[in-house]
Amino acid sequence: MKASILIVLTSLCLVSCKRDPNVTNTYQEINDGVFAYFGGDIITMVGDSAQYAEALVVKDGKIDFVGSETDLDEVYPQINKVDLDGKTLLPGFVDGHLHFTSLGSQALAANLLAEPDGKVNTIDDLIVELKQWSSSNDLEIFGGWIVGLGYDDAILGRHPNKTDLDKVSMDIPIMAIHISGHFCTVNSKGLEILGINSESKDPEGGQIRRVSGSNEPDGTLDELAAIPNMFKVLSPTDPEKIDMFLAAAQELAFSFGYTTAQEGRTTTSHETLESFANRGKLKIDVPAYIDYTRPELFDTEWYNKGYKNHYRIAGLKLTLDGSPQGRTAWRTIPYLIPPPGADTDYKGYPAIPDESKVQNIVDMAFENNWQLLTHANGDAAIDQMIKTIGKASNSYGNTERRNTLIHGQYLRYDQIDSLAKYHIIPSLFPMHTYYWGDWHKQIIGEEIGDKISPIKTALEKCGIVTSHTDAPVALPNLMMILWTTVNRVSRSGKVIGASERLTTYEALKTITIWGAYQHFEEDTKGTLEKGKIADMVILSENPLKVDPMQLKDIQVLQTIKDGEIVYKK
Repeated sequence: MKASILIVLTSLCLVSCKRDPNVTNTYQEINDGVFAYFGGDIITMVGDSAQYAEALVVKDGKIDFVGSETDLDEVYPQINKVDLDGKTLLPGFVDGHLHFTSLGSQALAANLLAEPDGKVNTIDDLIVELKQWSSSNDLEIFGGWIVGLGYDDAILGRHPNKTDLDKVSMDIPIMAIHISGHFCTVNSKGLEILGINSESKDPEGGQIRRVSGSNEPDGTLDELAAIPNMFKVLSPTDPEKIDMFLAAAQELAFSFGYTTAQEGRTTTSHETLESFANRGKLKIDVPAYIDYTRPELFDTEWYNKGYKNHYRIAGLKLTLDGSPQGRTAWRTIPYLIPPPGADTDYKGYPAIPDESKVQNIVDMAFENNWQLLTHANGDAAIDQMIKTIGKASNSYGNTERRNTLIHGQYLRYDQIDSLAKYHIIPSLFPMHTYYWGDWHKQIIGEEIGDKISPIKTALEKCGIVTSHTDAPVALPNLMMILWTTVNRVSRSGKVIGASERLTTYEALKTITIWGAYQHFEEDTKGTLEKGKIADMVILSENPLKVDPMQLKDIQVLQTIKDGEIVYKK
């Protein structure tokens, strides 16, 4: 173990203050790499109900013993012990879907999130936050741009426009990125630098929003008009800056208890992760899902079931539509409230209108036996996914692929039967029930709004589900996953579909053993069992013993990766 990491043990509040010869409270005593945790709730996550152990031994980065204190003393009579002091030990967290490299931008950019994760509840708040960030940060972090992440038009009442951002600066380019990651707004200088003007055409699968009654861009960009430009601004090219972004991403992930952090859609980020891993700087496990436009990356050494220096290519990513809260998710029936300028029969739109192209991509994944992660929010997009996977299954078979639906916000109950039929894992996003539950009910109606993220029905029909933060769409706060999945309470206090609540234990499984299963890693992660990697998290309280409404208040006190303490609160 590295002294720079383990020296934190000298001040750990988790270590007993009593001087027992078998209870360690100094770094030197556990530097041999063998020590036991005891004195708290150790939840193994094995089985269909909570199982507890009294003690757990870590040896050489792996779990060497899980059992009673009596058996521990017999097997390891002289072992050093770390007293949990009543805190809770769990397997390290495995989010079903997030964008790891983008966490660096979330950590470094202006925080435009609304309460409780930020302070931006009005357009004026957004302007203030961007001004404050620009006055206290080096603009070269983002190549001379002022950048903020996480504004929510459902809270602000509308998207900001270039006129709003021009109040921050007319001379410096500014980009404010929507909480969904599917929209952004730039100021007049930003439009100039990006080369977007009244003669610019909308790209396929995207839209340049215009000033009413003209072709003049108003600053807001949708979907494929936004995403490539966001990558330009958020993706550093200087090696030192790349390292700074990735180090910030890693630290943020560890601080929320992640020990495995998915890179949910990678294009150029593969090269940055490859370099970071090759130089031994990557400490968290990162399974990457390659965008369908870069299949050549599967011919590299990085496509493997095992990690090299904590990195591997795990599968293929396909995106079929956009954001439900942004009303670009593709539906079979119209939104009750269309976006500004849209017709009353507006249903969102597909990311890839040509279904034969989608079929070719899905066939490519099946033919090569690549795991396929499909972003589909609207039920029309999910229909497209099911249809193309159904055809590919008939042609290539469908054994142990673990293809996964990502998000599925407007997933219909009849479509869940098809997920079960084709063995597609539902990775849903119940955090929407808090952040946008009230908004969904406005734009799609009360009855359908209660059925967003139908995770309980999906579990009953499919046997396994995962949940996710989609960070940096939201903070990578896995306690909010628990709170929203168990309670399904909106910002206004309304319950959004009580019948779709999971139990707390089920919710924990979505981010531990089921998350590991989704990534083909259940043999090495996700439970506390002998022989598994010592990826663990220590929480301030036991999620199974607190009032469900208090779940979001639980703190991550330590994150342990391969037996080493990589984060301490």
